[in-house]
Amino acid sequence: RTRFAPCPTGYMHLGNLRTALYTYLYARRKGGRFILRIEDTDQEREVPGAIDVIYNSLKTAGLSHDEGPDVGGPVGPYIQSQRKDTYMPYAKRLIESGHAYYCFCTKERLESARAEAEAKGETFKYDKHCLRLSKEEIRARLDAGEEYVIRQNIPSEGKAGFDDVIYGHVEVDCDTLDDNVLIKADGLPTYNFANVIDDHLMGITHVMRGNEYLSSAPKYTLLYRALGWEPPAYVHLTPVMVEGTQKNKKTGEYLMAADENGNPVLDENGNPVKAIVKRKMSKSQGDPSFEDLLAQGYLVEAVINYLVLLGWSPRGEREFYTLKELEEVFDLEGLSKSPSFFDMQKLNWFNAEYVRRLSPEKYLEIASPWMARALDPAKFDFRRLAELLQGRTEVFSQLPGMIRFLAELPDYSPELFVNRKQKSTPESAKAALEAAIPLLEGIGEWTEAGLHDRVMEAIPGLGMKNGQFLWPVRIALSGQMSTPGGAFEIAWLLGREESLKRLKQGLEKL
Repeated sequence: RTRFAPCPTGYMHLGNLRTALYTYLYARRKGGRFILRIEDTDQEREVPGAIDVIYNSLKTAGLSHDEGPDVGGPVGPYIQSQRKDTYMPYAKRLIESGHAYYCFCTKERLESARAEAEAKGETFKYDKHCLRLSKEEIRARLDAGEEYVIRQNIPSEGKAGFDDVIYGHVEVDCDTLDDNVLIKADGLPTYNFANVIDDHLMGITHVMRGNEYLSSAPKYTLLYRALGWEPPAYVHLTPVMVEGTQKNKKTGEYLMAADENGNPVLDENGNPVKAIVKRKMSKSQGDPSFEDLLAQGYLVEAVINYLVLLGWSPRGEREFYTLKELEEVFDLEGLSKSPSFFDMQKLNWFNAEYVRRLSPEKYLEIASPWMARALDPAKFDFRRLAELLQGRTEVFSQLPGMIRFLAELPDYSPELFVNRKQKSTPESAKAALEAAIPLLEGIGEWTEAGLHDRVMEAIPGLGMKNGQFLWPVRIALSGQMSTPGGAFEIAWLLGREESLKRLKQGLEKL
């Protein structure tokens, strides 16, 4: 029994999706259950509609959960705020056994203690002040309605540890751990405490999560022991990293590059250069979320295939897997101990491979809305365009820019007519266009085949090589060096009148 337990903060970042993917795949591989639990105990950070984003993202990715808020199950509710009454009895049980205690410290006292620790250059750790209160004083303060939290009572000596599938045995000295809050003043559990209680009550056998929780896990083990429970198997996943710019979280300003002497690095215009750093992927730093990638025209299957390989290695050299195939081969042994790096160029390559494997009908279905952003479908043959574009498409969001020249000829420089490889010079380009205009004017049936046969038949008589003639014709028709299809395909898509108009405009440039 595995679980994916996101916080409803508004979107599905790729690290979250990868955790969900690994958790789902392991459950399927083992014939187990994949559970969705919404962890919304931090009410201040919750974004309206975020739970629906989680449902939609999982559904779109193909990760169907067996139990969850929307499908039910035997150990619900599956939203933590709806389980509020579940946690206090366990907190009080810990108080009775001496593993937790009431804390009445005010915000002012804690801030003062924290400031004092910082002034000494020390890490703040709660001083167990309220642990020393007598039972009578505690009862009097509770009866008086004083605000309180419940803290975990970490032993002052000894060690706390656990076994992790990736990192092996992890152990820390107890005196380095803080007495963290289990129940907040609003009566809701903290993230850490709710995790322990819910994982046990829901029968979770394997917990997969980011390694930022590695330092908290020893405290979880102490709670499991205090409650007499067996902890689940832990799998702390290494982060997904990226090389990119980074903003200061407080000021929102970018970190700037500096040389070995600490002086700012300047570009050719004398402006400071942004520093390129290795950091965790983050929406706040401008990195794309799952929804962003889909909106940009990446295929779900390509994103999932690429994402599963960021931190997991299959046996052998194979890279392409369907989700169903991954369910049959995913294992914990292939998980990496090193951070993985998200490479947009590699994702583009994956996506392009998946695009090429689409049927022509499926490609046309996906591409048509993108082409319609640049062209009127009533004026252009989208089916023919799709045939020309499929082999050149990396990401569907590129399509409008690739075909916009058909709707409106862009302004272009006469220098484009010059091409050494095609032996095209301004003089030869002018000669080619002068010959092409009457040649195309005389073509009876305006078809790709008709254009091809008539032009290719005429070129030898003009004393030109094929490329020397066709290069300037294509430049005049498109105004750009790279196009889907060559001169004949473009001329047919544009039609006789528009093609001749553009050829004459090109001749005027020369």
